[in-house]
Amino acid sequence: MSMPPIKKIVLWLIVIFLLYAIFTNPRDAADIVGRAWDLIAKAISNIARFFDALLNRA
Repeated sequence: MSMPPIKKIVLWLIVIFLLYAIFTNPRDAADIVGRAWDLIAKAISNIARFFDALLNRA
């Protein structure tokens, strides 16, 4: 008997928790996803602005 890797167990626990959170409170889950998406989009925009400013100065 080989034990499953801990990484696989943790991944399944995260998936189960996310499904539970979505099914029990979908509105809050959607708000969290929307905020996370906004944060990622803003970070990418800021990185692009940084490199644009860096290249314009050269």
